[in-house]
Amino acid sequence: MSHADRSPSWEEENVPAAASPASTILSLQIGVIIVAALYFAREVLVPITVAVLLSFVLSPLVNFLRRLRLGRIPSVLIAVLFAIGIIAVIGTIIGSQVAQLTRHAPEYASTIEKKVLTVRELALDKISGVVEHFGYDVKSGQTSTTPPSTPRADSPPREQPAPGAQPSNPLALLEKYLSPVLSPFATFGIIVVVAIFVLLQKEDLRDRMIRLFGSTDLHRTTVAMDDAAKRLSRYFLAQLGLNSAFGLVIGSGLYLIGVPNPILWGILSALLRFVPYIGSFMSAGLPIALATAVDPGWSMAIWTAALYVVVELLVSQGVEPVLYGHSTGLSPFAVVVSAIFWSWLWGSIGLVLSMPLTLCLVVLGRYVDRLEFLDVLLGDRPPLTPVESFYQRILAGDADEAQDHAELLLDKRSLSSYYDEVALKGLQLAANDAERGAIGHRQLEKVRNTILGLISELSTYDDGHPPSSGEPPAGTPKDQQRIAESPPPKTILNPRSLSAPWQGERPVLCLAGKGPLDESAAAMLAQLLDKHGLGARVASYHEASREGISSLEVTGVAMVCISYLDIQGNPSHLRYLLQRLRRRLPDTPLLVGLWPADDEVLKDKAVQMAVGADYYVSSLRAAVDVCVAEAQKGSRPTALS
Repeated sequence: MSHADRSPSWEEENVPAAASPASTILSLQIGVIIVAALYFAREVLVPITVAVLLSFVLSPLVNFLRRLRLGRIPSVLIAVLFAIGIIAVIGTIIGSQVAQLTRHAPEYASTIEKKVLTVRELALDKISGVVEHFGYDVKSGQTSTTPPSTPRADSPPREQPAPGAQPSNPLALLEKYLSPVLSPFATFGIIVVVAIFVLLQKEDLRDRMIRLFGSTDLHRTTVAMDDAAKRLSRYFLAQLGLNSAFGLVIGSGLYLIGVPNPILWGILSALLRFVPYIGSFMSAGLPIALATAVDPGWSMAIWTAALYVVVELLVSQGVEPVLYGHSTGLSPFAVVVSAIFWSWLWGSIGLVLSMPLTLCLVVLGRYVDRLEFLDVLLGDRPPLTPVESFYQRILAGDADEAQDHAELLLDKRSLSSYYDEVALKGLQLAANDAERGAIGHRQLEKVRNTILGLISELSTYDDGHPPSSGEPPAGTPKDQQRIAESPPPKTILNPRSLSAPWQGERPVLCLAGKGPLDESAAAMLAQLLDKHGLGARVASYHEASREGISSLEVTGVAMVCISYLDIQGNPSHLRYLLQRLRRRLPDTPLLVGLWPADDEVLKDKAVQMAVGADYYVSSLRAAVDVCVAEAQKGSRPTALS
């Protein structure tokens, strides 16, 4: 077989070249260097990061105070002192509550010890009952005891530290005992000082960042920084208010249940809930343990656990989606992965800061081209448009996924809107790939069979507005929501009221163009016509070719609709096709559907006259409207709307 005779196949398709290995290796090296710098410089970076994020929280308060004409420096100082005061009050309350808790610790330990013994005896009774079935009595059984080991005579004696040995250097003593105490205060002081300077020089720092990263595109850089600032401020304030309310509800509930120190557990619950996903459950551990220690029974512990579960579910599933929506711009997967990554880098403080830090990375990826991969990996914006998602599914031959994708979209739009806005444009992508040789014959056949199967499965849907309204169903992927919606044709004809030529079983002939996927577009049009009271059948291009036009079945045909996904800027074969149809059906109106709306034929009246069709449309909805209007000519009082 010669090379010219070989038909292209899926295995022979050309795959676009990947990025150069040198560029990929360089990007990996830069990434490793950045991660290493974040890890080894964490002692410096963590306080600065916390200070910058704290400035986002205090910025609205500073702006409010400045609107009261207090001046920049007094406004910043008042806001920072207010934050320090709140932290001091919370610390004092926590300290007093912990001191009160420790006074009753022996009583709680005694109760827990009794419950442990009760549980152990119960477990032992259950185990002995099972083992007795095998002929062994656990309670009367003798267990061998191992005599205490005596040290071997030849083993060297262990060296004992000299009693009362202490470092003799006074500086070493100060470092040993004062360093753990002063280190948190030093870190807190750094955070406060940096936050003050960030708030004082906010505009200057913004201008410096613009000069550093985007002086050549001031608009884009300014929009990026404003977007990041608004998202972070909105996120922090919303989360602060929500977590405070969560702690208040938990504290009140624990007070009603009777758990000691409810104020402590309410504050702890509010603070730990800043940790994504697991924070509220971490905060539930100590109150449940304390309830177990206080109550001789188990009812208090059960009520405490139920309180946390119910409140967390109400907040996470009810309040947060309404309060946050998609304002943070992060996907759930990104939140989990970022929590793991930042906690590995910076420990517990990294776990708390993971969400805002990742949010900053997503904003950078949204506006900086070289960092776009961050927005794709971590953001909540759809990586594929609805059209691309449709094309990916039919390209893979996954009929079930394609149907599931279509059904989710059809919950909010009509069938004709889905075909026009998604399916036809997806077929255009496939036709373009087939034209440039990116899809082989076997793969093209798989695409054709998948789309025809999908059209058949969607035959149960009416072409009308779906009854559902409001927001998309929970769990609907975002790439199945953001598409335009055109209203469906309103008229549904009664065939018995039409004129004689239109009363046949299938008065409309949907003829496929010359392209490999034009028959699929013709099948969509035929299905929509049938749903609006006009029977239609699909014919292939071969049936209207020079060899097959004489045998084309035209009995009862009142109109011909020709579907083209692409005529490649050369309508000559379309003109010859229309000439053959004119000779075969001289008095029948001819409609040409050119689904790429920017085709030259749709814009140039001279070309349209040369081609010779009666109607030109660029959407299936328009094609249905034209056919319905033609059918209503000369009909009796007619349509069922």
